[in-house]
Amino acid sequence: MHQARPLPPYLIQRYHGWKATSYTENESWYRTLAQEGQHPRAMMISCCDSRVHVTSIFGADQGEFFIHRNIANLVPPYTTDGGQHGTSAALEYAVSVLHVAHVIVMGHSGCGGIKGCDEMCSGNAPLLDSPGSFVGRWIDILRPGYERVAGIVDDDERARALEKEAVLVSLENLTSFPFVTEAMQRGVLTLHGLWLDIGEGRVEQYNAAAKGFAPI
Repeated sequence: MHQARPLPPYLIQRYHGWKATSYTENESWYRTLAQEGQHPRAMMISCCDSRVHVTSIFGADQGEFFIHRNIANLVPPYTTDGGQHGTSAALEYAVSVLHVAHVIVMGHSGCGGIKGCDEMCSGNAPLLDSPGSFVGRWIDILRPGYERVAGIVDDDERARALEKEAVLVSLENLTSFPFVTEAMQRGVLTLHGLWLDIGEGRVEQYNAAAKGFAPI
């Protein structure tokens, strides 16, 4: 038997405020979206972190971004093991059905998932390393990135480097999906890597030619 309970009153109040203002002022646009379906130009893969609000950062309207969020904005490598793969399913739908023109991976500063990966890979988080940890098995995806930055002694510097490695590992894994590489070869899909400094409001993008991140 389900255990669902009524929404907290503050959320109900906010809903009614939205319905009376934003929805009412843009009702025709919402009805168009409902009737014509979604046609997003880009897929955004970002972290579950509540501080990362990609629609606000880029001033996106409803229907503009196909958004997928997970722990540490990771993309797993392509596999056909018959398992349940939420991120891979979202990617497949975005590229093969919605035909997005861009797939954007956005990492960010102060990421808890990245910190957990750092602690787990350095042997300081036995709970995450246990077979029963969903978070631990998910951030195993980032172990190759950790190996590239493990030699950085300063904790803050290593964390910052690992946050950006999460973006790079995800970009690498994206190209392991046949439908992604096929779309890229046809020139209808491009991949992008971003990193957000939450406190400074600065977004950096990865430049493959320079092999580094730089502010946009």
